[in-house]
Amino acid sequence: MADAPRSHGRKAIRPALKPRALMDAGEELAGVWQARIVTLFPDAFPGVLGLSLTGKALQEGKWQLHTHDLREFGIGRHRNVDDTPAGGGAGMVLRADVVGPALQAAQAHARGRWPVLYMSPRGKPFDQAMARDLARCDGVTMLCGRFEGVDERVLEHFGVTEVSLGDFVMTGGELAAQAMLDATVRLLPGVLGNAESTVEESHSSGLLEHPQYTRPATWEDRDIPPVLMSGNHGEIEKWRRNQSESLTKARRPDLWSKRRNNPED
Repeated sequence: MADAPRSHGRKAIRPALKPRALMDAGEELAGVWQARIVTLFPDAFPGVLGLSLTGKALQEGKWQLHTHDLREFGIGRHRNVDDTPAGGGAGMVLRADVVGPALQAAQAHARGRWPVLYMSPRGKPFDQAMARDLARCDGVTMLCGRFEGVDERVLEHFGVTEVSLGDFVMTGGELAAQAMLDATVRLLPGVLGNAESTVEESHSSGLLEHPQYTRPATWEDRDIPPVLMSGNHGEIEKWRRNQSESLTKARRPDLWSKRRNNPED
């Protein structure tokens, strides 16, 4: 039998007749958004997710993180997780009879709308819209691949959605999963101190964010644009909008074209 998944985060302490551990392995918080990670490297988590706002939210129980170690589902005395590709070729492939049971164990905790994602360079590009959608789910299970990938039958059986962080190849899916979780968790209720900070940032409206400035008013002979010091909020909003549009046209013509074709977005 596989070991219990490792859990990160903590729960609120309430008075009880019997003492209990602050962090019981595998224990879940009712109604809390969860991420379940199937990986060969559970010690890679929470990683950067344990820092700053996402880490604070994890400790406060605003979201939960559980890891499922693929090695615990390995075959034989050496707990093998991979084998040579059918039909020949370089590298190794994660076995269906290893990944399948691991995903099944992770999905045993799923409830409501709970997608299963596989970090893959051939997947759909991850974007802000996907992060918002994941934040509206009840949780997510992420499969972090290694080697040459995963037996295709597992992806088909569990209806897995392949997701790509970008047009490049990494040694594994752990870093990509952490990046996607960071983008998602910060959108959960109560994680950011100021919810309005997500409204004007890059990609939220299909545009890149306008430039930001703060004190001092002059630095290295460069001044803050006068309009930002004017106190005229209407003009400030207009300036910021123009800056966002100009930056998007210059740096991301693909986003600008998409926005022009879908002005209601």
